[in-house]
Amino acid sequence: MMKVFFEENQSELLGTLICIIVIFLLRFIVTQAINRIGQIRDKNLIRTKMVNKYISFSLVAIGAIILIFIWGVDFKELGLVMSSIFAVIGVALFASWSILSNVTAGIILFFWYPFKIGDRIKVHDSEFSEEALILDIAAFHLHLRKDNGELLTYPNNLLLQKGVVLIEKNAGFDEDIDYDI
Repeated sequence: MMKVFFEENQSELLGTLICIIVIFLLRFIVTQAINRIGQIRDKNLIRTKMVNKYISFSLVAIGAIILIFIWGVDFKELGLVMSSIFAVIGVALFASWSILSNVTAGIILFFWYPFKIGDRIKVHDSEFSEEALILDIAAFHLHLRKDNGELLTYPNNLLLQKGVVLIEKNAGFDEDIDYDI
């Protein structure tokens, strides 16, 4: 019985094996590149792991889509399932577009922004125009400590929309101190 299965699906099994190997190789290469970028730009290890997790999830999703095509799933049935899934996802993303934009902004901040944890910045915003120390850069927001000691949580997507001035690099930030985030 198993022998018949292997004989009938030899090309699909070979395609599946190749797809899995390619996805694992891509994941390894991309993870190494992101880790190297994190080290070169002196990024926080937690942020590097977060970006690696997002990229790995995306690669697995792409691999699953490729496997669906390799195994020749009936497009009529797949179309019905996918339209239902996309309808639910569309409503969920429309309702939570802010979360998605903050996560995307967090990834952009990881790769292309010149500041990191411990730097003193000034955001040019009408509601917040003071200098602050970056305590943490999370997936959705930054934790900033204002000069008066007040803790501010600032969304990542707003940080990309506003002008940001880097006042001082590594402004006396000590990783061993608990800043009550």
